[in-house]
Amino acid sequence: MHYSHIIASGAYLPERIMHNSELENLVETTDEWIRSRTGIRQRHIAREDETTSDMACNASLRAIDMAGIKPDSIDLIIVATSTPDLIYPSTACLLQKKLGLRNGSAAFDVQAVCSGFIYALSIADRFIRTGETRCALVIGADMNSRILDWTDRSTCVLFGDGAGAVILGSSAEPGIYRTLLHADGSYSDYLKVPSGVSGPTGEPFIRMRGNEVFKFAVQKMDEIVDETLDDSGLTKTDIDWLVPHQANQRIIAATVKKLGISMDDVILTVAEHGNTSAASIPLALDVGIRDGRIKRGDVILMEAVGGGFTWGSALLRY
Repeated sequence: MHYSHIIASGAYLPERIMHNSELENLVETTDEWIRSRTGIRQRHIAREDETTSDMACNASLRAIDMAGIKPDSIDLIIVATSTPDLIYPSTACLLQKKLGLRNGSAAFDVQAVCSGFIYALSIADRFIRTGETRCALVIGADMNSRILDWTDRSTCVLFGDGAGAVILGSSAEPGIYRTLLHADGSYSDYLKVPSGVSGPTGEPFIRMRGNEVFKFAVQKMDEIVDETLDDSGLTKTDIDWLVPHQANQRIIAATVKKLGISMDDVILTVAEHGNTSAASIPLALDVGIRDGRIKRGDVILMEAVGGGFTWGSALLRY
């Protein structure tokens, strides 16, 4: 029986940091208002000449370095993103080129907005469980600054840019216990970018019905805790770390209350990163691993809600 486990992680954040005070000059808002409602203090903004695949490549190289492997041992690349470099080829293929991989490994993108990394991790886990893949590179990368309306205070204060990556390897012992993926397209108007190729053409900016998104996220992040633990043989007390999607500190606090754990058991990066969409969970995971809080053998619960709506979770032992 094949199982998958996380061998290593990597992260990348653009150099430019935008503090809340800078947003005070763009829209009618204040640092105190943003902090009290979201927990966000700052976010990273990509350079004009930077692309999503550039960020993904930087994060991937750091994961590869931590893993101590040769890049050509990677036989699957999945990039979760809502902000691809191009319509096609996929960001994963562009990343494959930048990594210098010519071993014919499969490479493709996944689009599930903020749940994208969980979706991609779940897919890679299944590839490894079937024996088709032995070493997978899974990335969440989003350049939200390119699809923000900087005159819309309901969205421009929330999002940032970044990329996070993990390398999954094959193991005889379970690493990823369970992943869950859900979607409900009837909520598609609640959080969207109303512009595309074949559909109606609108402004290519994030539009969000904030109160409805908040309520839905709290509900689903609450429900998925019990659902994830069902049949896993684990209980809430077995969870060492919660690594949630970093959208809003109040949503995270509601999940913590459901779990009955302390905020000290949560990897929180929303204050420094803002909402980096598909990148937020792997970015937070990498922070926890590199600062020594997350140790080998720790049980981790990851969960996210994104536009679509999509939502999902992953329960694993690091």
